[in-house]
Amino acid sequence: MRSRAATVWARRGAVVMVALGLCARAASGAPAAVTDDRSHVIRLATVPARIVTLLPSLTESVVALGAERRLVGTDRYSNWPASVVALPKVGGLDDASLEHIVALHPDLVLAASSSRVIDRLEELGIPVVALRTDSLEDVHRVLLRVAQLLGVPAKGEEVWQALNARVAGAVVGVPPNLRGDRVYFEVSEAPYAASAGSFVGELLAKLGLRSAVPAELGPFPKLNPEYVVRVQPELIMSSEAALAGMRGRPGWAAVRALRDRRTCGFSSDRFDLLVRPGPRLGEAAELIVACLRSLPVEATR
Repeated sequence: MRSRAATVWARRGAVVMVALGLCARAASGAPAAVTDDRSHVIRLATVPARIVTLLPSLTESVVALGAERRLVGTDRYSNWPASVVALPKVGGLDDASLEHIVALHPDLVLAASSSRVIDRLEELGIPVVALRTDSLEDVHRVLLRVAQLLGVPAKGEEVWQALNARVAGAVVGVPPNLRGDRVYFEVSEAPYAASAGSFVGELLAKLGLRSAVPAELGPFPKLNPEYVVRVQPELIMSSEAALAGMRGRPGWAAVRALRDRRTCGFSSDRFDLLVRPGPRLGEAAELIVACLRSLPVEATR
């Protein structure tokens, strides 16, 4: 007769084998159906092994979720981490090459919902998940959905919580005399700016700052250059290149933030980090705070 101890160990072994079987099924079986931001339901036969991303933030999300090896191609702007630079590049938001994407034989394409190539890919039977990333809520949702597609659903929330922990850690470093200041954050030189309703504006709010552009104008509105002169923001943030030319814009010599050097100009790689709605936004918060703390004393009142 089997001893009681042997019976217990046999049962434990059975439990372990069941658990391992479930893990193997999760790793190789089909993920649950996902609804993208067009309200389209996407069902995959298996967990995707060959992924093309058409937006840098989506590339970075796949990497943060531990699936970099599944990437077989990206948009031309994806450059983090450095290892993705060598991957085939298939174009940008408006000019992604259908032929190049098809040649990579992807079993999933992750795209911005505004990407022009989506319909043609779907006509060819290539699954596309279209995602919107205007707000922090969008960033959270995208991480969860991509994690679900990758077969690692718990990882999405883990990455999101780590992001928020870095933001919370950055908050304590904001100089008290800058809290509540209005920030004009320029994303490109048309000028397009980040409003209070964008993920950038919401990140600034978490740091105790305010966007000088109201949410009612849309996430990233194109502004009349006179708007900034009229609004007179307390702080200006942009790329180094844009900041260098701001004083030469008609009327902008009257912008007090420029005159008083209450500005943050970021190098191109650092600016990429700030304007990508993905898993590195915690690092972006730290970058903003580092700039605020580096402003000359006379510029921080």
